[in-house]
Amino acid sequence: MKRFSVMVKGHVQGVGFRSFVETEASHYNVTGNVRNEDNGQVAIQVQGKETELHSFLETIKQGNRFSSVEELSYTEIDTERNEQDFRTVY
Repeated sequence: MKRFSVMVKGHVQGVGFRSFVETEASHYNVTGNVRNEDNGQVAIQVQGKETELHSFLETIKQGNRFSSVEELSYTEIDTERNEQDFRTVY
């Protein structure tokens, strides 16, 4: 089990990107959260099995049909015990 802190740059706010991320998280069986940042980026914390995490990140890089991901970077962080779901933080 691993957890990543992810930053996504590009045209990713106001285009349904957080909803897309939340939907994809359920497909890959990962937990965590997604939120908009004041600087126009989207921040994601995601936790799960390493293979699912990398597949999830590859899908997120593609974006939805309304978004345009210019850059996706991530670092490994400490896992969260007892986290059960993935949610959007407002």
